[in-house]
Amino acid sequence: MLQESSVDSSGTRFSPLVVVELASDTNEETIAWLLSRIRDTQQNGGAELLVEQIGPGVDAEEKENPNVFLIGASWQRMLAGAEEIGLFREYKDGSMRGFTCANKHNFKDFRGDGDSFLSMAECQYIIKHELDTLRAKDETHVPGHESAKLYPGKSIVRRLQSKGILVQIFPLHEKEELKRLSFSWYKKVKLSLQPLDDIRHYFGEGQALYFGFLEYFTFALMPMALIGVPYYLFAWEDYDKYVIFAAFNLVWCTVILEFWKRCSASLAYQWGTLSRKKAFEEPRPGFHGVLGFNPVTGREEPVYPTAKRHLRIYLVSVPFVLLCLYISLYIMMIYFQMEGWALKLHDEEPTFWTEILLYIPSVIYAVVIEIMNIIYRYAAEFLTEWENHRLESSYQNHLVLKVLVFNFFNCFASLFYIAFVMHDMALLRQSLATLLITSQILNQVMEAFLPYWLQRRRNKKMIRKVQKRQTLDDKELPVVDQVRLEADMSTYLGTFDDYLELFLLFGYVSLFSCVYPLAAVLVVLNNITEVYSDAFKMCRVFKRPFSDPASNIGVWQLAFEAMSVIAVVTNCALIGMSPQVKAYFEESEEQLIFWTVAVEHGLLALKFILTFIIPDVPKHIQIKLARLEFESLEALKKKKMLEASELSKSAQ
Repeated sequence: MLQESSVDSSGTRFSPLVVVELASDTNEETIAWLLSRIRDTQQNGGAELLVEQIGPGVDAEEKENPNVFLIGASWQRMLAGAEEIGLFREYKDGSMRGFTCANKHNFKDFRGDGDSFLSMAECQYIIKHELDTLRAKDETHVPGHESAKLYPGKSIVRRLQSKGILVQIFPLHEKEELKRLSFSWYKKVKLSLQPLDDIRHYFGEGQALYFGFLEYFTFALMPMALIGVPYYLFAWEDYDKYVIFAAFNLVWCTVILEFWKRCSASLAYQWGTLSRKKAFEEPRPGFHGVLGFNPVTGREEPVYPTAKRHLRIYLVSVPFVLLCLYISLYIMMIYFQMEGWALKLHDEEPTFWTEILLYIPSVIYAVVIEIMNIIYRYAAEFLTEWENHRLESSYQNHLVLKVLVFNFFNCFASLFYIAFVMHDMALLRQSLATLLITSQILNQVMEAFLPYWLQRRRNKKMIRKVQKRQTLDDKELPVVDQVRLEADMSTYLGTFDDYLELFLLFGYVSLFSCVYPLAAVLVVLNNITEVYSDAFKMCRVFKRPFSDPASNIGVWQLAFEAMSVIAVVTNCALIGMSPQVKAYFEESEEQLIFWTVAVEHGLLALKFILTFIIPDVPKHIQIKLARLEFESLEALKKKKMLEASELSKSAQ
């Protein structure tokens, strides 16, 4: 925990874990009402947490926001919160069970009063959960803000966020723990596995699963990279031999995804999230509608007609996406015109400079692709927000679908055109290499170096505080200054962009690497640098994110599996186009197409059979889960029998 403690208005000392920042012009009545709700007991509808308003820091300036509060809780409140959120921990018999306060001494790591039983990330998640579940009682509006309407059961935090009264909520870093994690993670270059348990302990399961998948993907690329190097050296100009590599791709892209599901299930069970019940989803902060009745919660809350949302999706969003795809196609044709012009110039007068000129159109096109992806991402977020999805999961699914469709078309359309329309394998190899290398360089700049540079240049005050933090690296930074420092940091927006980058790299490798065997080698090198750059930005550039108790990589698993299906079709088509295979069907091209399609359908069938044969959860974990479910049913039966016997005794 943080070494410096804070004091609540009741005089109780606590370790500050979460920061709540309200707008600087927030009404005093609003602040008093919110703090009373946070401090009030659960029986009265409060969160029963401890709060302290921070004072001015060192070198305080007049423009500093005074409405910044530190939130913490007593250990008994934390343990009760752990039971509420359904936290799973290791039991004395080695199984993973849902934590209960009544049975707390039977859990493996529980010692004494349990003050080291929960990690700081878990405590911060519990506090965030308790704040999110604060509900309005009989208030019609937020006191002091007539425009911020409330109704019984409405989430107070979500209303304050949607009205701009609540600026941000973020968990604080723990300096010593972060220093240890940084040293074992990215501060020393070493050939070893990532400290996934430490990452999970500090940042939560969602982040740990991303870095686990990044590590797994890197190791899964090793066989392809090892095959690709000699393939590149000895069969570079012999395009007939890419059939073997394409066949390897077919098996590889299916098997690695199936085994990743088993690997992620093992990690999730070990971390206690595999059996954890999914929390009931509340409406998003930005969701709006006419006040109506929710039959599930029994509360009045905004409702928005599904038909109206579908009209927005199919009459506006879908045409917009199609328009963007058309623009992407138009730009692709301009790229091919530039490519033809450069090739013509080189053929007329081949020199060293005209040979370099051959790569310029591909580089320009790769940069344009990245710019279009960024612009489209903002447009997709705006459209998905405008569609007014009630749940965060629905919002994320629609956003991911929009972004994936465009990014796939924008990044791979030119490669498909070169391969299956132009039939130019030399140009395909050159374009793939240029797109892959350029996109990797741009991604590293955009994801790590640019945010860090912007962070340091944000304003003079921030630079001074960062420098002070560096000079006090071996000293304790006062909590007030730590809070002010972290409040100015960029907000971490989740793993969306990180998974999207891996998705596109997976596409480059699985779809067309047979014609450019070094693709896997380049992706391995990119992933190694990605580990260090992502670790650096998590620890130094962004605010600490709240823990995300994930059990898998979510919708991205489906995205990667869809890409693997497309990879089967693409590699079968490339095999069918190879001179080696064509030689067997010189008399009938129809037979070649027929056999190519037949083999492709057979391989897809085999792929889906493998999906069912290889279980998603390892057998030993299935047995443990089944045993736990059996014990729960037996305990329920015994409880009912005891209740029945007590009733019969009382009746006598």
